[in-house]
Amino acid sequence: MNFYHSTHRHYCGIDLHARSLYVCILDQQGEVLLHKEIKAQPELLLAMLEPFRDDLVVGVECMHCWYWISDLCEEHGIHFILGHALYMKAIHGGKTKNDRIDSFKIAMLMRGGNFPLAYVYPKEMRATRDLLRRRTRIVRHGAMLKAHAVNTLGQYNLPPSKANLNNPGGRSQLTAAFSDPDVQRNIDLDLAIVDCYQHELKKLEWHLEQQAKQHDPASLNVLKTIPGVGRILALTILYEVGDIQRFESV
Repeated sequence: MNFYHSTHRHYCGIDLHARSLYVCILDQQGEVLLHKEIKAQPELLLAMLEPFRDDLVVGVECMHCWYWISDLCEEHGIHFILGHALYMKAIHGGKTKNDRIDSFKIAMLMRGGNFPLAYVYPKEMRATRDLLRRRTRIVRHGAMLKAHAVNTLGQYNLPPSKANLNNPGGRSQLTAAFSDPDVQRNIDLDLAIVDCYQHELKKLEWHLEQQAKQHDPASLNVLKTIPGVGRILALTILYEVGDIQRFESV
């Protein structure tokens, strides 16, 4: 784990929520210069940081709302660091815990060189990476639906189906497998959602590949030459790694 060791005149720790921020700013001596809750609005945060912009670093814990603060800091030339959520919890977790205390602890970790760093994923590829992760969750849910359809045959003591549920023709073999209309409706619901998923996933995968060809076509082509790495796995490696130069060694 890497920790942030650079020194600054001002350290800004932010306890981040979807609609509010609790901001704590310390100086080099650890004196609290500002400690206040504000709405999660860029103009309010910029106005609060303005008096301390001279040699300022802003740090937040890695959670789902950090994108906009990272982009705001980059746009306005403010140094930004992202804290590794799991290691931060291990370091500063305690029984006494609220937004005010958390923002102070974040600022203290930064000042003391104990702030565990997470990777600030590049803005240009971030949305595509999230879209690829969304695809993975949909594929997993589709697999659960197909497993439910197969398991229902066993539940009603029917012979196992040899149909390939990845194909529309295979799925059609289960459209009249059950005599009970409610059981059949249950299976039909599974298969209808799988049909929709597969239709949308084909379009999504084409879009993801086009994005990758714009972001880093050379790396995508190299990944596809690895035995066992296909189109989707190549995209996953490309977008989860991001910039390969961030790794010090193999």
